[in-house]
Parts: sequence; C-alpha cells; structure tokens
Amino acid sequence: MKFENILEEVNGFGPFQIFILFLLWTPRIVLPCHFLLNIFIAAVPPHHCDISKLADGGLLENLTQEQRLSVSVPVKEDGGLKSCEMFAEPQFQLLANSSDTLHNTDMQIVQCQSGWVYDNSTFTSTLATEWDLVCDRKSLTKTTGTIFFFGVMMGAIAFGYLCDKYGRKNTLLASYIMAIVFGFSSAFANSYILFAGLRFLTGFGLTGISINSAVLTIEWVDTGHRSFIGVMGSLAWSVGNMLLAGFAFLVTDWRSLIMTVTAPLGFAVITWWWVPESARWLLANGKVESAQFYLDKCASFNKRPKLSSKIKLDVLSSVEIQEKQEKNYTYLDLIKTPKMRLLSLKAGIVWFGVALTYYGISLNISGFGLNMYLTHFIYAAIEVPAKLMIYFLLNIIGRRKCQAGTLLLTGFCIAINIFLPTGLWHVRAVVAILGKGLSEASFTTVFLYTTELYPTVIRQNGLGYVSFISRLGVSIAPLILLLEDVWTLLPQIIIGCMAIISGLVSLLLPETMNARLPEIIDDIEKPRKKEICSQTSESAGVVLESKSTTTETKE
Repeated sequence: MKFENILEEVNGFGPFQIFILFLLWTPRIVLPCHFLLNIFIAAVPPHHCDISKLADGGLLENLTQEQRLSVSVPVKEDGGLKSCEMFAEPQFQLLANSSDTLHNTDMQIVQCQSGWVYDNSTFTSTLATEWDLVCDRKSLTKTTGTIFFFGVMMGAIAFGYLCDKYGRKNTLLASYIMAIVFGFSSAFANSYILFAGLRFLTGFGLTGISINSAVLTIEWVDTGHRSFIGVMGSLAWSVGNMLLAGFAFLVTDWRSLIMTVTAPLGFAVITWWWVPESARWLLANGKVESAQFYLDKCASFNKRPKLSSKIKLDVLSSVEIQEKQEKNYTYLDLIKTPKMRLLSLKAGIVWFGVALTYYGISLNISGFGLNMYLTHFIYAAIEVPAKLMIYFLLNIIGRRKCQAGTLLLTGFCIAINIFLPTGLWHVRAVVAILGKGLSEASFTTVFLYTTELYPTVIRQNGLGYVSFISRLGVSIAPLILLLEDVWTLLPQIIIGCMAIISGLVSLLLPETMNARLPEIIDDIEKPRKKEICSQTSESAGVVLESKSTTTETKE
C-alpha cells in the first residue's frame, strides 16, 4: 500500500489543499522581493565628483552651477559628465570653448578628491550612495548580491538536512523567524561589512521558505493535480516580482525598501499555526499517530469521512516506508547508488543552467529604452502567461519535453538577439521578453519535476542539493554580466550556451507524468514498469482489498 491510496480516501485535491496553497502564498511572494532586491537597493545613480570645496575657496564663487561643472569635470564623448574624474585645477578657458576638453590632452585629470554628488531624482538613497560604492569600488554593489546567494546556498544544504530530520513545519517556522530578524536587522546596518553579513544570514533563512513551501504543497496533493498546485503556487513568485517593481517605485530609500518587502513575513508567522505537517514525511519517519491526525483533518476539511476503523494505526503502519525508518538519510545517499548518482548529476546540471539563464536575463534590465521599474514589471508580467502555458503543456507533452523545450528555446532567443542589429530594438525587445518568459517556464517546470524525481525519504536532501547548485549559478550570473567589459556579446554567448546544454541534458531524465512519487531509494534503483504503477505489491493485496471493500460499504 502506498500513500496515494490513503490520500485518495481523504481526497487528494480539495479545499484542504487549496487552503495550504493559500497559507504559503504570502511567504512565497516575499522570495522574489528579496532575491531580486539588489536590482534596486544596489543601483548606481548618475554621479560626478564633488566640487563644493573648490567653490568654498572662492575660485568658482561667481559662476553658475553649470559653469562650475564645465570647468571642473571633464565630459565623455556623448557630452555627459565623467563619473570618476575631475580636473586637477579649474579650466576656465572651457567657458569659451567647452569642446576643448575632448581634444586637449594637456589638461591634468585626477580621481575625485572630495567624494561624489549623486542624482537623487530616481533614488533617495542606495547602497552606492550610502557608502560611495562607485568608481574603483563599484564591484562591491554586486558583491552584496553574491554574498546573499552564498547564504542561500548554505541554507540549501542546512535546511535540506533539517527538513528531512525534523519535519517541514518546524523548519518552516525557523525560516520565517530567521528571515524576519536578519531582514529587518540589515535595514539598520551602519557599515557595509555588517550589511553584507546580515544579507548572508537573510538568504540563509529564506532558503527554508523556498524549499518547504514547494514540498508541502506537492506532498499533500494527488498525482493528477500535482502540476496544477505546482504552477498555481509558483504564481506567487510572479506576483511578488511585479509587486517588487511597485514597492521600489514608491519606496526609494533602500532601508525602507528592505523593511517593506520583509514585513509580510509577520503575517506568515501568524498563519503558520494552520499549516499542516507533511503526512508523507510523518509516515516515512514512523510518526503514525501524527500522520493520522493530519489525514483526519484533511478528510474533515474536504468533507470526506475519516479513515475507517479498519484503516487505523495497523494499516497506516503498512504504509510506512519499507526501509527502516530510524535510518538517518544524508546527502551521501544522493550518490551512494548508481542510478541516484546519475540522477543527481543530471539534475544538478539542469538546475545550474535554469538558474544561470533566469537570473542572467532578470538582472540585465537595461536596453529597452524604458525606465528600470517598467522594464522589471514587464519582465515579471510575462511570467504569468508563461506559467499558465506550461501548466497545460505539463500534462500534455510531459515534464521532460517541457523542461528541455523551454531551455532550448530560451537559448535560441538569446542567440537571435546576438545576431540582431541594435537598430531593431523593437524586435530585440520582443525576443528578450519571450526569452524571459521561457526561462521562467523552465524554472516552474524544474521545481515540480525535481520533487517528482527524488524519493520521499531523501526528497528534501535532493531539493537542498539542487537548490545549492542553482544558487551557485545565480551567484555566478552577476559576474558573467561583468564580462561585458571584455566583449559586449560574451555574457549572452555564455548564458545562451548554458541554456542549450542544460536543455539537452534534461532529455536524459526520466519522465514522471502520471507516475507515482518514489518513496524509497529502491524505487529509483529498481523502478516498476509504468503500466503497474497504480498497483501495489502482492504482499499489500489483502490490505488494498480491505480498503476497497470498506469504501464500497461507506458509499
């Protein structure tokens, strides 16, 4: 007897499952707000050298502000002021002919001596303006994002183990508390080093929310509705992504913005009391009485009769995993056996490619001719139709073809934009938006796909592992974008190639559409044929017959 048989008794898709989805929507909305927060809090506004000390000395006292800048700061070829350089001495001759600054090489130019003046028309303050992270320190703005995702990587390892050891619900609460405490603390950081450390810990805590929310919704739903619940749950990411554009537009101070996007977790803590523990996990760990409590609650919520007298603790015990429940599973179990080892390798490559592609596109929001808020909103909005499209395709062509197709098409969209001339910016924008939607579709698919690939006893460890790999890809994405200084097209070539390679690797993964979730490692090493997936082993025949008879009697 398998868990699906009992889930069928209490209704594997009803108000109870929708209620769980609703409870976990709020924390899932917070995730993109933090994961993509660096786009706004680390933005570098236009700036130039501070020349106020020259004016204080009386040298520029009788000049207008525009004239002061023209004699103190050199200009670029496009006519804008240089951001990191100034003249060693005021060049008053430029008042007569300002074009001399482009041709006269005798003017001595030095780095900014007294700090910078920032354009505050878009942002009241950012990390760059707070700690002068510009010019030779500009890489430190992107470093905060990398440090955040290092925290996410470490959290993936820790929570993958803790969730399988202590349960989904308890670690979910720990994730909420960590994210709230360190999220709000980072908004009050008074130094760059302290801020970076707190962002690391915030990322660590948020990972538990990411892993647990996805698994809890999937483990409570029947096979036929897994894709629906998976896609509907992931819509929270798109909603949060769009809200981030609105929050950032309305709240232009980086400290206030961090507090704004962290605050909804307070509501999540309140609703945590109603989140049920995974009955699959409870049964897999021999906690039969607790499993029956939640299954009875599910039956009551879905207006189904509670598990009958014959299906009591003794029958529920027959559902527990066939391997000894006291065994402690670790990440080593992902590579101990041949097929698990190969599965983990292929899943890791796919996740790395999916994450690198998605964030490589998401973090590059320039080039549309639109302001950054509208660009980010468009990138987020395209995710909604992409998710709805993938929902219908998942149950038509299967998980494997969806995963491979979305990744390969994303790579092709990037390749098309490499060869399109910059003058066709309308066409390039449409192709880029299409590529963004496809990359999101690949992310939606891989979340559902992975939960179906790994067996119950090590599912959290498996998700922790692939989450670690994906965050490695995310951490590398900003560094790849910096290669634009070496060759403009190099970042696009790298990201496009990775999308295509990971898409091809996904074709080597097994199809899981309408397949029963694996529960033990032997289900991977010695899989049953698809045509008998709905059946149980011969030894469970009597139990199933008993269950069927009981159901008919009730009806």
